[in-house]
Amino acid sequence: MVTTVPEEELRALAGAVPDPELPVVSLAELGVLRDVRRTGPGRVEVDLTPTYTGCPAIEAMAADVRRVLRERGVAEVTVRTVLSPPWSTDDISAEGRRKLAESGIAPPRPAGHRAGPVAVALGPTRTAESQQDPVRCPHCGSPDTTLLSRFSSTACKALRRCDRCREPFDHFKEL
Repeated sequence: MVTTVPEEELRALAGAVPDPELPVVSLAELGVLRDVRRTGPGRVEVDLTPTYTGCPAIEAMAADVRRVLRERGVAEVTVRTVLSPPWSTDDISAEGRRKLAESGIAPPRPAGHRAGPVAVALGPTRTAESQQDPVRCPHCGSPDTTLLSRFSSTACKALRRCDRCREPFDHFKEL
C-alpha cells in the first residue's frame, strides 16, 4: 500500500525527531532538517545538514528519520546529507533556544554579536567580545561567566562556569 500522507505531515514527523546528542530539541528546532519531498509513489527524500562536517550524529539522525517515516507508511526513505549552505547556529529556532536554556545549556548568542572569524584561545579567557555580548548563565542569568574549555560533551558545545552561582554549564557554540 502506497502512503498518501501530505508532505507537510511528513515534514512535521521528520522535524519532530529529537537530536541524538541534544534530545531536548528536535531536528526542526535545531535547524538541521532542510527539506522533505515526495519523489514518487511511496518514496520520500529528506535533506539534513549536520551542525558541522563530520558530525557523528548525522547517521543516527538519518536512521531515526527513516524509522519514523517508515512507521507512517513510507516504503522508501532516502536521507541525503547536504553541506551547502552550511548549518549555522542562526538556524536554531526561538523554541529550540528556549528549550536549550531550560535544560541548562546556554543557547548560542544572536548572529549580530559576531563581526568575523571566531577567535580560538587556550585555557580560561575573557575576551573583549565576551564582555560586549556575554554568554549568560542558564541557571541564574548572570553575564559573568568564564570559558573553561572550548570543547565539552560534544564538539558543538563549550564548557563554561558562572562566576556568580559557580555552576558549570554547556554553551552551544556560535557557528
